[in-house]
Amino acid sequence: MSSATGRIRPARMGDVRAIHSLLTTFADRGLMLPRSISSLYDHLRDFVVYEEENAVFGICALHICWDNLAEIRSLAVAEERQGCGIGALLVESCLDEARSLEIDTVFVLTYQAAFFRKFGFKDCDKQDLPHKIWSDCIHCPKFPDCDEDALIRTGLGMGS
Repeated sequence: MSSATGRIRPARMGDVRAIHSLLTTFADRGLMLPRSISSLYDHLRDFVVYEEENAVFGICALHICWDNLAEIRSLAVAEERQGCGIGALLVESCLDEARSLEIDTVFVLTYQAAFFRKFGFKDCDKQDLPHKIWSDCIHCPKFPDCDEDALIRTGLGMGS
């Protein structure tokens, strides 16, 4: 497959429909939580997008949860562009933002654990995460029997 030739940038108001469309594609398959248009407007500042030729092909969000803790969430890449390195660029962008905000610890709940392990994430017990992070989970059809893997990366503030 070809490599990524676009750019990562902060999401803008005009991106909300494209973000919603990508999320819905994967949420309809049970691969991620669905998000309402309203929720996307509420959390637009969390998102970065991968844009190529004025079209959005990938999205990811860094959501601040608590003191020194953030979650990478809503990572999605258009099927026709998967395998091009877009997901890696989006994750690195979120990790860079966490560093710039001096957030030392980032976690992810995912079905793609092997992908996140490439970025230094380690498996962890969901029970070790603060209860505050579960506020979105209440809306999930799989709650309380979450089958996603929890992974965590610490030491971001130490030049890692």
